Amino acid sequence: MNLREKLDEDLLEENYEEEEDTQEDKYLTFVISKEEYGIEIRYVTEIIGIQNITEVPNMPLYVKGVINLRGKVIPVIDVRLRFGVVERAYDDRTCIIVINIDDQSVGLIVDRVSEVLDIPKSEVEPPPKVRKGESSRFIQGMGKVGDKVKIILNAYQLLFDYDKGAEL
Repeated sequence: MNLREKLDEDLLEENYEEEEDTQEDKYLTFVISKEEYGIEIRYVTEIIGIQNITEVPNMPLYVKGVINLRGKVIPVIDVRLRFGVVERAYDDRTCIIVINIDDQSVGLIVDRVSEVLDIPKSEVEPPPKVRKGESSRFIQGMGKVGDKVKIILNAYQLLFDYDKGAEL
């Protein structure tokens, strides 16, 4: 390998690392009821308006069904119901955040999307313990943004921690 090829390779590696770092500490924030939550931006593929949802029998209540997104059928979860919050009618602010984890695309129905925030690791605290060392299984941490707190969700737990073995 000559010097020019080596330099080109090193530059490509540096650019790749910079590209990876652009998503670090970034969260898409959204509202459920009166609380604001965040999910790591690296999982988010797109945000779409509420769509026609096809119900699927024998699913947990929080799994509203599936949607056809450009020819791909993906399950849709109502995050309100997943958290045990009272269901409400969808409106023009309700949207679906499409996330992808372990090659599984899932739509998350939220009341409304807020913004993308940069929350450094130094501003994220562990979730509060609720009983005997347990914290909410869906909470990854509590992000401090100014005088407010954003609840940072563990996207993997949100999708793959099932009640009574139900699967998406």
